[in-house]
Amino acid sequence: MDAHVLKRAVAKEAIKRVETHQGNDIILGIGTGSTAECFIAELPKLRDRIKTTVSSSERSSALLLELGFEVQDLNAVDRVDVYVDGADEATQDGFLIKGGGAALTREKIAAAKANKFICIADISKRVAQLGGFPLPVEIIPMARSAVARQLVALGGRPEWRENVVTDNGNWILDVHDMHIERPEEMESSINDIPGVVCNGLFALAPADCILLATPDEIIEID
Repeated sequence: MDAHVLKRAVAKEAIKRVETHQGNDIILGIGTGSTAECFIAELPKLRDRIKTTVSSSERSSALLLELGFEVQDLNAVDRVDVYVDGADEATQDGFLIKGGGAALTREKIAAAKANKFICIADISKRVAQLGGFPLPVEIIPMARSAVARQLVALGGRPEWRENVVTDNGNWILDVHDMHIERPEEMESSINDIPGVVCNGLFALAPADCILLATPDEIIEID
């Protein structure tokens, strides 16, 4: 089945999950990427339930504004009821790699503030072990070479994602050949490197619920 069809299916399921939230004043957080954009496309169904939104990227903010939704800075809201975002890899334990769209830092901040983090993806993103997808690491530009050497010491093969600047004005190193057996430890180790802003492992604070679309059904990992 076409991947876009699966993304639309899981986005519709996420809409149903958000609908179960009590009240008509939902503050909704929305992530970045093709699956998140499928979710945004379904949001008009919940227009009367959503008080405001926050977004992890300028692109998602623009799409929300086009649909007539208010988008607020995260600092302007006292809570995020639900945060919905995609993933590049997901394990049965609920650990994720995110950041293929270079919005990992804002995604991690928004997810951390949310009362519930729902991750949506198609079944191709489910893996037994993280690391097949290159791990994105957002870095301060002046630290690129120094951080890269430390990532090599951790067993990876970092590549600078040239011509990409994050919404925060930083650069991305994509770390290949990482066989991540202990995601929580690896997330902490990378974050401790001077010059690292954030890395794309979501292990210390994983998703509360992962929805994966197959051709036949939606699988839930929680």
